[in-house]
Amino acid sequence: MVAASVAMLAYVQQTLTAQVGDEAQLRARELADRPASIADGTSIDVSGAKEEFVQVLADGRVVASSTNVAGMPALASMRPGEEVVVDAVPFTDGPFVVHAVDAATPRGSRTVVVGLNIDDVIEARHVVTVALLIGVPVLLALVAALTWWLVGRTLRPVEDVRLEVERISSRELHRRVPVPAVDDEVSRLASTMNRMLERLERGQRRQRRFVSDASHELRSPVASIRQHAEVARQHPEGTDVAELAEVVLAEDERLQHLVEDLLLLARLDEHAEPAGVEVDLDDIVMMEAERLRAGTSAIVDMHEVGAGRVIGDRANLTRLVRNLMDNAARYAKARISVGLAELDGHVTLSVQDDGPGIPKEERDRAFERFVRLDDARSRGTGGAGVGLAIVREVAAAHGASVTATESALGGLRVDVRLPSADRTGR
Repeated sequence: MVAASVAMLAYVQQTLTAQVGDEAQLRARELADRPASIADGTSIDVSGAKEEFVQVLADGRVVASSTNVAGMPALASMRPGEEVVVDAVPFTDGPFVVHAVDAATPRGSRTVVVGLNIDDVIEARHVVTVALLIGVPVLLALVAALTWWLVGRTLRPVEDVRLEVERISSRELHRRVPVPAVDDEVSRLASTMNRMLERLERGQRRQRRFVSDASHELRSPVASIRQHAEVARQHPEGTDVAELAEVVLAEDERLQHLVEDLLLLARLDEHAEPAGVEVDLDDIVMMEAERLRAGTSAIVDMHEVGAGRVIGDRANLTRLVRNLMDNAARYAKARISVGLAELDGHVTLSVQDDGPGIPKEERDRAFERFVRLDDARSRGTGGAGVGLAIVREVAAAHGASVTATESALGGLRVDVRLPSADRTGR
């Protein structure tokens, strides 16, 4: 505002001075157009005005002048067309704007010099200066006060959000920050923070449920081993060492598989990027099918398996295929069908069985952790309930989608759709 005020003062003075200069030029031109009025020795009447003087010059000598500067030497030595400001004139105080024009007279070429007083310009500049000296500080104070009030009012919701966030702890993630009614940046910030708190709350609930379920699942094999060990210690005479060893090894194997599954889920929860290597998914499918055939009496149909190359972690993709096939084998009555096809930049793996299937309303829930849907999927038959959860997490880590539908064989069909290696540009 100070810079604008200085510029305004300069503009006012320049504009008003230019206007006076234009008037002086016009007055000089009028006199030059009337040679008789500026003849040598003529006393030019300016009606005694102190704000104007006229001098007619010939080779720098005054040959005619207005009455108020009669007998004075040239007040400004100028060439025709020039315009200057004379700071002082003997007959009056204050500066003059002086303009010179060329005039033709019977006695030869003359220079008509007309000066107009610019005291009014100085007075106008003074008035504007005083007004700015008074008005700018007042205006600055008003703007500062208004800005302070507006910024305070605008940032008050931010302070409310800050205070609420300060109160939120890990045990109070259910709390939410206040969202202003006005749809602005602060409102969007508060909404974003609330969505973040919702994600944190869901993650915390998921973590607590995971720890609880994992503890429950780990307790079962440990309790079984402890039970058989205590019986053997109390009744050594009735203990069959081979039978005890078989029970302990079976429970230990179950415990080992469960721990491995839990560690894999923990790693997948960290959202680590899968290894970016090219994997022949059809090789994994064929290998797991051979393993499955050796451990089940069901028919494993592989007629629809084609080539499929993807980018990802081979170990995790092997676990995904194995879990799908083991899940199908666990519930299949007599037949398992596996398909692999590459189409439209995606590789689709499908595994289906002729077992009892899963009701449509329960299919999404089947991919949650530690979920057993019915008696047929008990701990003894259905495992710990993390197999399909691992499938979903591995698929998500590879940018794939998983869908469960009714199988053409009458049971469950699970499709995993992964980006192909060609689509990822590898």
